Amino acid sequence: MNPEDLAHLRRARDLMDREYARPLDVPAMARAALMSPAHFSRQFRMAYGETPYGYLMTRRIERAKALLRRGDLSVTEVCMAVGCTSLGSFSARFTELVGESPSAYRARSHAASAAIPACYAKLRTRPSRNKEASAPAGP
Repeated sequence: MNPEDLAHLRRARDLMDREYARPLDVPAMARAALMSPAHFSRQFRMAYGETPYGYLMTRRIERAKALLRRGDLSVTEVCMAVGCTSLGSFSARFTELVGESPSAYRARSHAASAAIPACYAKLRTRPSRNKEASAPAGP
């Protein structure tokens, strides 16, 4: 993959990171990358190891975890705040990535992680399809 294509893909990935709560679809992301939707999807998966939609949903779930830890919003409010329109799909994807339902995650105490610096907490709590975030640290 050439450096110019990577720069275009980064532009689309940055859009997803920044505008995760907006309604984004593959054609909109492809426009940001100056590529056709099919080419964009193939190139994105090759560069980042997951589909554009999978990456976007991971960002949404990551933000949802932070909102649920706060505890002042319902699961439905969190679902809508992160750009999901179906509570059922949101809950299923959350459970798939996190390993517990949004309700269970919200109900559990997060006091132990309150003293952890935000930058480290973000790294440790980032949901991952590949489970590399939860892999044990090597020597």
